[in-house]
Amino acid sequence: MVTLVRFMQRHATGKFVLVLFSLTMSVYSTMLLYSIPAVMAFSPQLPIFDLSPFGYSFNYATELLTALGSEGRDVYLSTQLPLDFIYPGLFSITYALLLVWLLGKTCNAKSRIYYSAWIPFSAGIFDYIENLFIINMITSFPNLQVSTVNIASLFTLLKSSFTMLFFLVLTIAFVLLLKQKLINRNSKL
Repeated sequence: MVTLVRFMQRHATGKFVLVLFSLTMSVYSTMLLYSIPAVMAFSPQLPIFDLSPFGYSFNYATELLTALGSEGRDVYLSTQLPLDFIYPGLFSITYALLLVWLLGKTCNAKSRIYYSAWIPFSAGIFDYIENLFIINMITSFPNLQVSTVNIASLFTLLKSSFTMLFFLVLTIAFVLLLKQKLINRNSKL
């Protein structure tokens, strides 16, 4: 793990992080503005699985998949999920490097705090697993299994939890950076 942290520290430059961030946000924006609305047009009152941060029940999954209909489920499979197989990898790499870059401005290079870069990777892994179970639910519908929905819901919850945890850690890293800048500015006065 130390080797991977050192690798990220060497590659976490501001320019590289900015390029990755731009690419990541392009994919995310495409999902928010195009693919998610395209799927939700078939079920306007029911958020899709990806947008259910607290998980979902078997009844909800059945209701959503029924409301989507055959065409909506096809759009989910052919439009939203392909992008959602690109995004978690970009999210993981971009935000791990962003975190390492920010921490590098304020923390000792050997600090264990750099291990927090694993948080976005965990969110990405859980997102991939969630996607696999969503595919299974869509393709097996109407023969949906309670256990499949429960596992999918668990990974949706884990993805959401680790994403929120990442943003909390990112906020702390920004606060540390601002604090360091204020200390440096005040020491020059």
